Amino acid sequence: MAHILTGTVVSAKMQKTAVVSVESKMRHPLYKKVIVRHKKFKAHYDNITIAEGDQVEITEVKPIARHVHYIISKKFETNKS
Repeated sequence: MAHILTGTVVSAKMQKTAVVSVESKMRHPLYKKVIVRHKKFKAHYDNITIAEGDQVEITEVKPIARHVHYIISKKFETNKS
């Protein structure tokens, strides 16, 4: 089963590829403090309009390019007031 992750678009300057930062929280084994970790993934997009700061969902697929192993499957709507 493919991994599905949610993250924020950090860069959309490449053609049909965006860099998505995914945040994960874990508890330190000794000190029990919550640690926030970030990891960047390159994801392919085709028919979606993407800008920096958008919340997106990425799905793991077979390798598209050397570093691109995810596609942007969904863009979440943001409420701008």
